[in-house]
Amino acid sequence: MSADLPDDLARLWRVHRGSRLGRPAALDVAIVVRTAVELADRDGLPGATLPKLAAELGVTPMSLYRHVGSKDELLTLMGDAGFGPPLEYEPPLGDWRDLLRRWAMAQWAIHRRRPWLAQLPISGPPRGPHLVGWLDAGLRALRDTGLDPAAALGVLSVVGGYVRHADLLAQQLAAGWLADGAAQPQHEQNYGRQMSALIDPHRFPDAAALFASGLFESPPPTDDPTGDDFEFGLELILDGVAVAVAG
Repeated sequence: MSADLPDDLARLWRVHRGSRLGRPAALDVAIVVRTAVELADRDGLPGATLPKLAAELGVTPMSLYRHVGSKDELLTLMGDAGFGPPLEYEPPLGDWRDLLRRWAMAQWAIHRRRPWLAQLPISGPPRGPHLVGWLDAGLRALRDTGLDPAAALGVLSVVGGYVRHADLLAQQLAAGWLADGAAQPQHEQNYGRQMSALIDPHRFPDAAALFASGLFESPPPTDDPTGDDFEFGLELILDGVAVAVAG
């Protein structure tokens, strides 16, 4: 059966091909991918290019193609390795909403620890063992909801997509605050004051009311505004899933 697998899928699942005789190779797919993930953790995705990876490993860039077929394949391998094994649910296991919340929060924590994951291109559905494991864990959360397979897969696509988008948004906002030279509270105050000065209440009555409310002048105190925003949005999505489940 393994002979029928495409080479990239065999490498992704670490399906061994060929003879096991002789001395083990000094370099293999696992070492290449682990090193690439370490570079991305340290320097971001631009730090994990094939030339930089080759330099880190002390080999020529061309020699890496014996272990990864292309730059795109390397990114796929990194994405699967970067997520790592899925969470294991702790009892009780009967509440789908709690399980799905844990699933999303666990992915959110990984994204915040490894921001480069959200910057990877989406090249198709989950194909690697770790991402398939996350899919399996998500389906387990929805097992007793009565949703059919298509609906369950749709729910996981929406929730997983929200996690990814929320992380990208948080990264870009943080970069904007940094470029502006202001911390988030000061940035929000500046934004609110500037918009209040510009917005005509006759043209944009509801937006004008929002900026006149003082929301941006005195943001609600929080230790983690990004996390609070994420959890608020996640609960809205779970409310929508609950409607689908009830239906």
